[in-house]
Amino acid sequence: MRIRTTFLLAFVGLSCSLLSLRVGAQQPDTSAQSPESDKPVTTLKMQVNEVVLPVTVRDKHGVLVNDLQKSDFTLTDEGRPQTIKGFTHDPNLPFRIGLLVDTSRSVSGAMDAERKAAGGFVDLMLPEQPAAGKEGAGKNQAFLIHFDHQVELLEDFTSSRERLHQDLDAMGPSRASQNDTQGPETTGEDRERPNRHGGTQLYDAIFLASDEVMSSKEGRKALIIFSDGVDRGSKVRLNEAVDAAEKANVAIYTVYFKGEQEHGDNLGFPGGHHGGGYPGGGYPGGGYPGGGYPGGGRGGGPSETGVDGKKIMLTIAERTGGHAFDAHKKEDLQEIYKLISEELRGQYLLTYTPDKPDTDGGFHKISLKANKPDLIVATREGYFAPGGEASK
Repeated sequence: MRIRTTFLLAFVGLSCSLLSLRVGAQQPDTSAQSPESDKPVTTLKMQVNEVVLPVTVRDKHGVLVNDLQKSDFTLTDEGRPQTIKGFTHDPNLPFRIGLLVDTSRSVSGAMDAERKAAGGFVDLMLPEQPAAGKEGAGKNQAFLIHFDHQVELLEDFTSSRERLHQDLDAMGPSRASQNDTQGPETTGEDRERPNRHGGTQLYDAIFLASDEVMSSKEGRKALIIFSDGVDRGSKVRLNEAVDAAEKANVAIYTVYFKGEQEHGDNLGFPGGHHGGGYPGGGYPGGGYPGGGYPGGGRGGGPSETGVDGKKIMLTIAERTGGHAFDAHKKEDLQEIYKLISEELRGQYLLTYTPDKPDTDGGFHKISLKANKPDLIVATREGYFAPGGEASK
């Protein structure tokens, strides 16, 4: 039985000095080990000032387009045209994937379906038989976090399907949340005592996964988050959490679930426009009426009563170049996770060197467009330049 430990994370620049997060025992990082075969392992090598963008392209019918070249795109950085240096679609580049699962009472009705769907996703994305002693060498790896009143790393990076399936099967609410009444979102004094109403520490989970688990990894990185999108009790704010993901070059795919609902069968995918969609749905890009983001935009405040969790989940996906899905009923989850695996495997990786060096750590807004008008491009909205402590 693996032993779970606890530790305190210091968040630099926050008014709160410490955030307690429960995490599982760390597994050794084996990503630099030799592969289990004589075949060369494809790696992604970057220069310090290079920018890497994961890019997904679909046509107007929502079909992935996988035969494009860098000459098919136009890229700008802060409005200035850029030269695309590299543009690859290589299935051998390893993925680093994090599964973040909300285990609070608000989504408990879908937990069995979520375990099954996430387990199927693991089987699609991870190798079937990792070699003993060489787990994850040159292969896709995944980790598992659940969050409610606490954020808990159940399994660190591994290529073992068996280990992840075991943790998914055993996953449930933390002890402090088992009596959670899902009262109103904590504010003011309650925010310093999250035990009072339980919690759903969505933003803390994103921060931990991005800053502590993903930031040191290279290659293609993605988080898949299952939640109702309403944060209760996090120490970090929405913008700080998403900034951490952007700094770690992590694309986030969100799966929104808010109980059984009488909606259509569309899952927020191209063509149907639920949860943002693509054509006509304000995704990617576009934002929300008034130009702001839920939670107050950059520098905005914590969750408040009446927050729209669906918009929060859409915001997280848009800003990081992922995709927002809407599970109208728990039976949708398996299909959604299949669509996510399809999209991840259909990614391009674009690299370029900005024409103007920036060592102050500022945020740079980028725009990537396909030269063919019928193609829809999804990538992250920008990047943080190396160095300095900056906010957008």
